[in-house]
Amino acid sequence: MSIRDVYIVDAVRTPIGKFGGALSSVRPDDLAAHVVRALVDRSPALDPARVDDVYFGDANGAGEDNRDVARMAVLLAGLPVTVPGVTVNRLCGSGLEAVIQAARAVALGDASVAIAGGVESMSRAPWVLQKPERAFPAGHQQLHSTTLGWRMTNPRMPAEWTVSLGEGAELIADKHGITRERQDAFALASHRKAAEAWAKGLYDDEVVPYPDADLTRDESIRDNTSTEALARLRPSFRAEGGTVTAGNSSPLNDGAAALLLV
Repeated sequence: MSIRDVYIVDAVRTPIGKFGGALSSVRPDDLAAHVVRALVDRSPALDPARVDDVYFGDANGAGEDNRDVARMAVLLAGLPVTVPGVTVNRLCGSGLEAVIQAARAVALGDASVAIAGGVESMSRAPWVLQKPERAFPAGHQQLHSTTLGWRMTNPRMPAEWTVSLGEGAELIADKHGITRERQDAFALASHRKAAEAWAKGLYDDEVVPYPDADLTRDESIRDNTSTEALARLRPSFRAEGGTVTAGNSSPLNDGAAALLLV
């Protein structure tokens, strides 16, 4: 079996919105459709019907994502109904997993043209309510937030397997001796690099702002943060001895991205 080389022809993304921010009014399926449509429009020589499959990563999928957000994006973007779509979930690695699966399909000859990407709207993640064990319950029922982390966990799972993401980061910091100072320094460098990249226009060719949303730049970049400002933040997950804060953690985001692979 011969393995084909796989090429990224183009890549687009929305600006990344913060939780409750400029993209919070936009459905995740609309975000995904926007980048799919933009990607196709930027390749006028491509007949959309030639797209063999659309792969999207989506870590939530509990609400307006409508189970298979890739297929929803295909339809909402106006691609032919003959173009399929598949949604994959590897939690925080879901978008990358979609690209891996699409690239593998092209490399093995299962597809000639594929679109791969990811979408998330953490702002619009719904609250969910389990069905009661029996009809007409007299007591209160619990709502579960689907924004982030575990929900409705199987009680047979050991507690150490279901720690929060923040506590997981604390455990990794403990294991590898990553101090609060090192985390803050990395976060500061990240904000400065991102701000500099935007100022130099390095993202101009890939960013496709969502229509009617007042957002043309990633919303969570803090241009003016400092070592001193980061040091003043309290730990978010461990009151005593914690090192992970809102300043050195990944924020909750809304956005979408897509690649064209051949």
